[in-house]
Amino acid sequence: MKTTRILQTGALALSLLASSVMAAVSEQEVAQLGASLTPLGAEQAGNADGSIPAWDGGLPSNAGNVDGKGFLADPFASEQPLFTITAANAAQYQDKLSAGQLAMLKRYADSYKIPVYPTHRSAALPEEIYAAAKKSALNTTPVDGGNGLQNFSDSRYYAFPIPKSGVEVVWNHITRYRGGNVRRWITQATPQTNGSYSLVKFEDEVAFPADMPDVDSAKANNILLYFKQRVTAPSRLAGNVLLVHETIDQVKEPRLAWIYNAGQRRVRRAPQVAYDGPGTAADGMRTADNFDLFSGAPDRYDWKLVGKKEMYIPYNSYKLDSPALSYDDVIKAGHINQDLTRYELHRVWEVEATLKSGERHIYAKRHMYFDEDSWQLALVDHYDGRGQLWRVAEGHAQNYYDHKVPGYTLEALYDVIAGRYLALGMKNEEKSAYAFGFKATAADYTPAALRSSGVR
Repeated sequence: MKTTRILQTGALALSLLASSVMAAVSEQEVAQLGASLTPLGAEQAGNADGSIPAWDGGLPSNAGNVDGKGFLADPFASEQPLFTITAANAAQYQDKLSAGQLAMLKRYADSYKIPVYPTHRSAALPEEIYAAAKKSALNTTPVDGGNGLQNFSDSRYYAFPIPKSGVEVVWNHITRYRGGNVRRWITQATPQTNGSYSLVKFEDEVAFPADMPDVDSAKANNILLYFKQRVTAPSRLAGNVLLVHETIDQVKEPRLAWIYNAGQRRVRRAPQVAYDGPGTAADGMRTADNFDLFSGAPDRYDWKLVGKKEMYIPYNSYKLDSPALSYDDVIKAGHINQDLTRYELHRVWEVEATLKSGERHIYAKRHMYFDEDSWQLALVDHYDGRGQLWRVAEGHAQNYYDHKVPGYTLEALYDVIAGRYLALGMKNEEKSAYAFGFKATAADYTPAALRSSGVR
């Protein structure tokens, strides 16, 4: 019996060791980064017919002018669509469209369209981020079935640039580079079916432990980022503040969230700011984990890596971000103004998320499509418990080339059943675009600091 126990213990140890080794990427594979693969793990080469070009480093930091408010000129302003996909010709292109895009074309046959432009692989990031991604590839391994990360605290970006599973692709989106500490002034709208809308305005901040000089690195070992969101309008909501400490392993240490209510002048814990809890001032049109197209813990889903495919996704959306536009120009009945959008053919990673048995979430299934060059989510189709397509998310993206940061211009989440939608991230009429690299301290992201943040 003693011998048996020793053998069992040894087998268990070897099994654990093997799983750890299997999860890591070999040095030979890592050597592909910056060679046959881009530094972030995308295919360097273009596709067979040249409709997707080879990656050549992305947009340079001087790709266009930057105005006094930080808005970027469109490097591709002179281009015209190659063709436009409509309800009438959708069948011709359906192999490169998501079920959600096809549903939008069908539901809004007279107005929703997909203008397809030449493809530009514009994603470009700083060299130190490429180095961090290579470090992640060599060292980072998943724990608890992919619910958390191990050996990630030194690299902090792009946990699995050479992914082996669906959840690893999701982690690349969650851990992608956002430009360091960043502050933004953005607007959200949830139009009625007739197109009438009111605006909610936010001042958002994202800060990272590595960019905060007074953060105790040992104590913050499981902190991915700090997030603060202050409502600035309308007046009935102004002064309310949300604070989130986003953890890397949210099963081991759940996301910590607090809300300051300006009317009550009270700070309270906010455990509902997770999973399918309601999004801030979103009129029930999004969940907490719909923010950023997907955010938070992955533990309630099984993640199947379907593979790669070519799709028409929102890309290089500089026209949609123009400060010359008003919000009335952007917001229309049923969906945003598709005349302002731009889609391109890109390779994406397809991941299917299925709710685990015994878990609860209003979305029973998600089909997710991640841009291979930036790891940023481009499209998500959400299904309810009956298996019916419910909500369709589109991430209209641009590369903030002056700071070498891929990001969103606007996040749209369409309810194809109710005929309403949410548009988040608009800044066309705001006083400033993004402010990258602001100084942040740990003291700014404590519950005690919420009161001063929420002064109207």
